[in-house]
Amino acid sequence: MLEGKDIFFRHISKGPWVLNNLNIKVQPREVIGLLGPSGYGKSTLAQVLAGYLIPQSGNVTVDQKPFPIKGYCPAQLLFQHPELTVNPRWKIKRIISEAYAPSQKLLHNLEISSQWMGRFPHELSVGEIQRLAVARALSPATRYLIADEMTTMLDAQTQAHIWHVVLNHCRSHKIGLLAISHDRPLLDRICDYIIELSDIQNIHKDALLK
Repeated sequence: MLEGKDIFFRHISKGPWVLNNLNIKVQPREVIGLLGPSGYGKSTLAQVLAGYLIPQSGNVTVDQKPFPIKGYCPAQLLFQHPELTVNPRWKIKRIISEAYAPSQKLLHNLEISSQWMGRFPHELSVGEIQRLAVARALSPATRYLIADEMTTMLDAQTQAHIWHVVLNHCRSHKIGLLAISHDRPLLDRICDYIIELSDIQNIHKDALLK
């Protein structure tokens, strides 16, 4: 289980709390939708749950253990803007094999062409780069996937294709999935259930940390 417990986070000392006494759990093979308006901390929560940000109080654990200090993180985060997550000076082959070598089956399912491998990121579309980001995140060591508006910038056909592959892979490999979005119809289609961000934290951001 991926669990964030009693999470407090703010970007500036003595500033308003972005995450205020927040609690959330994601079980293996579970697909949870997290819904909330812009500015309420959805992306901040995603980065805390993936270990990119450290909360001022509270903790994030996987199977009741903290994230490893070194090595591969079992909770992987997919961003809305995948082009910002790749090294523009690396060719695609190096980018996609940075952590592990994706199987040919996964590459085929995501329609990743072997012809891309000798190219640089600026030579691909955003949708193609997001496919690469998905393949890179679905390592055998990944136990939880956090998708933060990962298909918002893509056309409807590409959105549907990526979600189809991700959902099938997560279910077959017992990966827990947290889908973060402001798009309620999308979450209704893909999730086992949906939670509102305001339901899992105190949204009064001027509250004091105890």
